[in-house]
Amino acid sequence: QVQLVESGGGLVQAGDSLRLSCAASGRRFSTFSMGWFRQFPGKEREFVASISWDGSVTFYADSVKGRFTISRDNAKKTMILQMNSLKAEDTAVYYCAGDPIVTARAMGSMSDTSALDAWGQGTLVTVSS
Repeated sequence: QVQLVESGGGLVQAGDSLRLSCAASGRRFSTFSMGWFRQFPGKEREFVASISWDGSVTFYADSVKGRFTISRDNAKKTMILQMNSLKAEDTAVYYCAGDPIVTARAMGSMSDTSALDAWGQGTLVTVSS
């Protein structure tokens, strides 16, 4: 079983950068495709970015492409979301998630993300304009 804990959220100004971390416990992390999702108040969770089990392939939502970078370190069991040029509309609760079967590509188009095997508790990112 993989358990996930996010950290790094906070309050920043538009144009600033923020680095989110997702720390995993469990021996299977290196076999999991991983992703970041976010949830706006009153809305469904939406896909932000995903990365394959070995870090060789990444996918991004159009809204963050060119500003956010996803990466992972399997030896340290961590995943990172580097967020640059933040906008007020990036304000949301950010979640990391993982799954041993769902591919990083598929995470970007899932209709039911609750089916993913592991979820963190979320970290709030607030961007003031």
